[in-house]
Amino acid sequence: MYNNLARQRGIGAYQGVQKTTMTGREIEASVLTKGALLLKQCQDTWGSNGLSADLDSALKFNQIVWSILQNELSKEDNPLPLKLRQEILSLSIFIDRRIFEVMAHPSPEKLTIIININSTLAAGLRGSPGA
Repeated sequence: MYNNLARQRGIGAYQGVQKTTMTGREIEASVLTKGALLLKQCQDTWGSNGLSADLDSALKFNQIVWSILQNELSKEDNPLPLKLRQEILSLSIFIDRRIFEVMAHPSPEKLTIIININSTLAAGLRGSPGA
């Protein structure tokens, strides 16, 4: 038990250092990836009753991530080119609609497009499109 506690503290310390040394783009890529992974886990563990136990949490996490992105992209001082901001905002509207659709009529197949968009955008933020 002591080793497990020490390990958890070590991981926590590492994550704290990692967060303080990450750039804004790296943080955005990280949370988009986390959102994709949470949804992928829901797909992979979709229960016999038709729902994943973690679906609500994964959808809410993705809603928060995309709401924050929408807010940042809407700021006049955002350094991204206007056309790119508009395109990502259009994607965010699509993501919002899809999340509400999944909440109303859950289906694991409906998660795929959100997972793909999150993963592709995260790869682009990391400078590795298509990865």
